[in-house]
Amino acid sequence: MDMRVERTRRNIINAFLKLRAGKPLEKITVKELADIAEINKSTFYLHYHDIYDLSESLEREVVRSTLNSIEHTEEVLRDNKLFIRELADAFVVNEQLIKILFEGSRSASFITLLENELMSLIHSVYPDYDPGIQSRMVMSFLIYGGYYTYFKYCDSGVKSVLEVIEKLSDGILRIMTED
Repeated sequence: MDMRVERTRRNIINAFLKLRAGKPLEKITVKELADIAEINKSTFYLHYHDIYDLSESLEREVVRSTLNSIEHTEEVLRDNKLFIRELADAFVVNEQLIKILFEGSRSASFITLLENELMSLIHSVYPDYDPGIQSRMVMSFLIYGGYYTYFKYCDSGVKSVLEVIEKLSDGILRIMTED
């Protein structure tokens, strides 16, 4: 990629993150972003359709980055504790970016994107895996419950929160396999 294009893109992203850290997505304008990024508005539109397009692009990138940092993706369905630990570590690495991008009206977007990308990951590792409705429900429950629990209580100690999430997940999965 052309270095100028990459630098412009980086300036746009940095300006956006600076603005997004201080205000809701709906209040950010292309004009103020362009001023901070030291570009013309037309340059912004060469890269993105609008502020929402930029935000959604960054949201997808951070979710993919979070999942791509998991070392043992093959364990997603076999070793729940290892997978949760690696996923939580990935959350911690990307926590500030996640909090900035998915604050306010965008908060539900992260978990929806995460669930979709996680299903893609599972299908890439296990192409023949076809979960029934009950398995999909359990997976959604674990994903949404683990996510909200983690971010609600992580300030009281990440390690202890993860231990509880691991125990809950193991218990739920054990109950499900008994049926």
